[in-house]
Amino acid sequence: MKVARLYAPGDLRVEEAPVPEAGPGELVIRVRACATCGTDAKIFRHGHHHISLPRVLGHEIAGEVAEVGRGVESWTPGERVQVIAAIPCGVCHFCRRGQETVCENLESMGYQYDGAFAEFMLVPRRVLERSGVNRVPDDVPLEAASLAEPLACVLNGQEIARVGEGDTVVVLGAGPIGCLHVRLARARGAASVFLADPNQTRLDLSARVEPDALINGTREDPVDAVRKLTDGRGADVVITATGAGGAQEQALEMAAPRGRISLFGGLPRGDSVIRFDSNLVHYRELFVLGAYGSAPRHNREAVELISSGTVAVEDLITHRLPLSEIHRAIETVTSGAGLKVVIEP
Repeated sequence: MKVARLYAPGDLRVEEAPVPEAGPGELVIRVRACATCGTDAKIFRHGHHHISLPRVLGHEIAGEVAEVGRGVESWTPGERVQVIAAIPCGVCHFCRRGQETVCENLESMGYQYDGAFAEFMLVPRRVLERSGVNRVPDDVPLEAASLAEPLACVLNGQEIARVGEGDTVVVLGAGPIGCLHVRLARARGAASVFLADPNQTRLDLSARVEPDALINGTREDPVDAVRKLTDGRGADVVITATGAGGAQEQALEMAAPRGRISLFGGLPRGDSVIRFDSNLVHYRELFVLGAYGSAPRHNREAVELISSGTVAVEDLITHRLPLSEIHRAIETVTSGAGLKVVIEP
């Protein structure tokens, strides 16, 4: 079979590899779709301190069960599935408290285990033990199901930020994650959702999610724009769906009193310190919240949201490429020339 294996930063090779075999408690899936994301692009350029190389990348996974290992009774060959990316241990202090996204022993597909930029992928025992494989209904395209993983992360972020009925929400960053935030905020009952980005091409691409306003941060001050749109009050929730420190600083300024700021996008290693006006937090009684990854239950809910049509995702896929064009896929993600780019091995 063909796989895309990273040997060193910048050295990603499409090569032949043996088809994996399912051991006890394991599955092998035929990968039908693996969406790419900004994290894949960062790993390609810089590597990652949690990844031992060489490694097959790819963690936004959907496919069909190809082989069932001994002792696995709940799955049969041919079933259509989505697979979690982040794998909690289930036994540490945080997992026992239901806080699996900050598991002390977290592992991930494409990090500690070979991922889905491959024709076939082994689903390790630990994934099945954590209920990390989800059935995909027959009427849901598998490329749409591959977006359940990023939607699961968005679910976690909006759950922490308590996005809900009647909220005014601002999303900073008009990439695919920002688009998913807009769609999910609508589904959770937000009254108004605004989407801001300094890149007009990005805004044009993201217009399909129909925010109440698109804000071009190079043409107007986003903080002033939000104040005008909210009659000077500010936003109930501000979500930074971008790895830009300036956006996090602006988020504090545009939040309404008692507003919630979700620092959803991580900043580059070595450049993660921002100017933080603590008086804004103090006098407006703001809540500043982090959000990282997703738990297995978020993936299950994401598959349900996609299959029910509550959160549409298929129109966010702008490119469908074979595994042989993995470098083009990563370049498209890096350049921002598309939204979701899906590899179909």
